[in-house]
Amino acid sequence: MFLYHYYEESTGPFKNLSDLSLNGAEEVLRSIRENRPSSMAAGRDLAYMEKRINYEMLARNLFIEKGGKPTRKSPHYMVVEECEWLKSWYVNGCYVKIPVEEFQFNKISFTYGDMFPTFSSAINDEKEYRKKVYTYSEILSVIEKYGLPQQWNSDGKFGPERYIEVQVWSDKTIQRYCK
Repeated sequence: MFLYHYYEESTGPFKNLSDLSLNGAEEVLRSIRENRPSSMAAGRDLAYMEKRINYEMLARNLFIEKGGKPTRKSPHYMVVEECEWLKSWYVNGCYVKIPVEEFQFNKISFTYGDMFPTFSSAINDEKEYRKKVYTYSEILSVIEKYGLPQQWNSDGKFGPERYIEVQVWSDKTIQRYCK
């Protein structure tokens, strides 16, 4: 299994809005709206960062309850396997591809779909993977049962899940790819 991180070529990989102050993150989003209005990030609403911080805290706490050992307050984001749709979020989309075995499994968690629809109170479809964070061994069972969303829902017709999000709770492996 490979984990992918998609990013804007001009920015570089693993630049994390959650590592900034709230004002700093809003400034970056404002700049994206002005300079790259066709990018996915340009469409994020003003409450985006507040929701993101809350979802990250929830995911972190759920992961710790399962024995996770995060060393970061907020995660770096990746996805399980390739997802062309994510590359389209960027004007000049690029990706980093890392074998999952390079990570300590107690430093990575997973949501079946993006964290936002996974934890959003607006999504009430009662799918078993809502409101849940998975460990590596658990996500393998979920993938066996449901498959990869980018294969069965590449155009989003069947719901909000279009990939499996990976929350990387450590800088250790990431640092080798931030050149």
